[in-house]
Amino acid sequence: MTELLVDIGNTRVKWGINQDGEIISGRPFVHHQLEQKVLFEIWKDVCSPGCLAISCVSSKPLLDLVRTVALSLWPNIEIVMAQSRANGFGVCNGYIQPEKLGVDRWLSLIAVRQHYAGPVCIVDCGTAITIDFMDAKGFHQGGLICPGLTLMKKALAQGAEALQFNTQNYPLGPANFTDAAIYSGTLYAAIGFIERCFDKLENSTLILTGGDAELIAEQLIYKPIIDNDLVLRGLAIVVAGQK
Repeated sequence: MTELLVDIGNTRVKWGINQDGEIISGRPFVHHQLEQKVLFEIWKDVCSPGCLAISCVSSKPLLDLVRTVALSLWPNIEIVMAQSRANGFGVCNGYIQPEKLGVDRWLSLIAVRQHYAGPVCIVDCGTAITIDFMDAKGFHQGGLICPGLTLMKKALAQGAEALQFNTQNYPLGPANFTDAAIYSGTLYAAIGFIERCFDKLENSTLILTGGDAELIAEQLIYKPIIDNDLVLRGLAIVVAGQK
């Protein structure tokens, strides 16, 4: 059975098709690009999925839009909403209130548990940078959260009158104009956060995912694995577990 997998994040909507265990990723959307007619045009050529699996950490209107388009195209489609749990799929959630762990983080833990061996450090380089630790037995050791690169830049622009938000990339290092200084300062902050967290881990694998994963990975002193489909992989595992 073909499955449509959708990851509604804080900034982007990622989606893919799970066909016989192989995930084929579609083009992601930033939120302001996502309109009902646009999504309809893209999904109308998808071959009748039997299931729509959704991870959502964003607003209800976006979730409603995704469900509305899917049901208009495939009225009998089964919709599965992923939720964080205390235990499941070989993972033990380390949060005191397991349901409070972001479902995207939970799904990433599930995917990593199935696809990678040993203790791991999972870093999602998205709107927020989240770091989660899991031991070789699947016990989640907790995590940390800080603003992502774009959010750091926006915070500076909103909190300091003379600073402007800029998305351009510059050479990394001490800069002689403000935009480049902000670029390097925020990137160094992310690098330092990740390296500090990974420094004292022994025999762990560093895995990066999220929109800024490749940019950050290039500057780390450690060589990480980049896997940008972790949440979609986790969704596929959850669906398979319900069959």
